Amino acid sequence: MRSRTLIAIAIASAALSACVPQSPRPMPVAAAPTQSGVEGSWSDPNGIISTFQAGTFTTRTTDSNQMLASGTYINTSPTLVEINMTSLVRKTQSKVNCALVTQSQLNCTSDSGSQFSLSRRM
Repeated sequence: MRSRTLIAIAIASAALSACVPQSPRPMPVAAAPTQSGVEGSWSDPNGIISTFQAGTFTTRTTDSNQMLASGTYINTSPTLVEINMTSLVRKTQSKVNCALVTQSQLNCTSDSGSQFSLSRRM
């Protein structure tokens, strides 16, 4: 009878130990996505917002969200982008070449020679 009692105690002990919560595993922390390329929103020193999204380019005012220009862009290399855009204000088309000098700065030159910089918006 004694061996049956010991076996029963061992089984009960094993069953109870399965019920005891283990120390919680730390949940992995998701890192903020690293921005790469030009995808996303950018602003110029005047506060005009340019957005690059899946090959489409738009520029809007911050106060009224009025679209100033729209067009398309292609990545000609990991750090160079070519924008073909139409100014809705001037009703002209132009090409702009931009260089991604850092993940937060884009230096651009239009086909007319004017230069400007954009800063990534977080």
